[in-house]
Amino acid sequence: MTLARRPGVTTAAETARSTETGASPVNSHNEWDPLEEVVVGRLEGATIPSNHPVVTCNIPRWAAHLQGRAAGLRYPRVLVERAQRELDRFIALLEALDITVRRPDVVDHRQRFGTPDWSSRGFCNSCPRDSMLVVGDEIIETPMAWPCRYFETHSYRTILKDYFRRGARWTAAPKPQLTDDLFDADFSVPAAGEPVRRILTEFEPVFDAADFVRAGRDLFVTRSNVTNGMGIDWVRRHLGPGYRVHEIESRCRTPMHIDTTFVPLAPGKVLVNPEYVDVDRLPDVLGSWDVLIAPEPEPTDNLLLKATSLCGKWLSMNVLMIDEKRVIAERHHTGMLRALERWGFEPIPCDLLHYAAFGGSFHCATLDVRRRGTLESYFD
Repeated sequence: MTLARRPGVTTAAETARSTETGASPVNSHNEWDPLEEVVVGRLEGATIPSNHPVVTCNIPRWAAHLQGRAAGLRYPRVLVERAQRELDRFIALLEALDITVRRPDVVDHRQRFGTPDWSSRGFCNSCPRDSMLVVGDEIIETPMAWPCRYFETHSYRTILKDYFRRGARWTAAPKPQLTDDLFDADFSVPAAGEPVRRILTEFEPVFDAADFVRAGRDLFVTRSNVTNGMGIDWVRRHLGPGYRVHEIESRCRTPMHIDTTFVPLAPGKVLVNPEYVDVDRLPDVLGSWDVLIAPEPEPTDNLLLKATSLCGKWLSMNVLMIDEKRVIAERHHTGMLRALERWGFEPIPCDLLHYAAFGGSFHCATLDVRRRGTLESYFD
């Protein structure tokens, strides 16, 4: 009897061949080399995130109000089903582009867990971009600041162990304590015109991988309400002198994740958010690059989308590069699609608006583990 092969599972023969050749299945140095393999998140088991200040300070006020009442409950079926339909079509598009798609395990995120200091229910594994940072042939599990995401990478362990057996490097940053010492007890979201401030202290290193983007030997990062200075220092020291980590100043009053602020699209081209970034204060290494100003996003009249989104309006910037020319972008944001065409790209429209209730769009929903390319320096 022949057993059917499960999608996304590597056979023993493939593992042996990979080990013999010494080729790691993980190889991704930037945001634009030709994409060959990607991890895409799941919605099964999704649970509304916990009512913790580090969560509520990062999401729109109307969403925080609803979330506080429903924290720890399952997401309503209507939200899951609409987002799932879009996610299925997105995955079909990736596979039609001859890209291998891997998926995490299904998890019941309502299960309670904890440490000696606190307990929480989970969230979901919709956004692999947040919990794992790929640099070359290495996957780094990140020390995330949301307690409800403490064990999120466990749903990816089947994939991580497979990559490790086949030659990839697998690292986990120090697991944080997430005690009250990490969070500013007097924090409040700054009003318009007030200086930027963040809820995190420097008690211990924490960071989300989605606060980093890669351009070969140079990485760019924003400090945010989930990434502190110690977290950035940890990445800088871990990567060592072969890499440079540059900080992008963000004017966002609720900063969380760089991929709606500063997005490298191709060698010499970076997309920036005019509301969050002062282009005159970008790092000097970007002096020779074309700085592309993102157009104002199209608003939505859908009240359900407005009330449930965990993301800001600039999710229009959350695109996924297939290679240096082709880019998957949200169909609703026609201004972004036209701008990408003007800048010489080939946008591929796709729908993922309803995924915002689960934390992101195309870039957030994916982790590009293999791109066809080598480590380069794109700056003098």
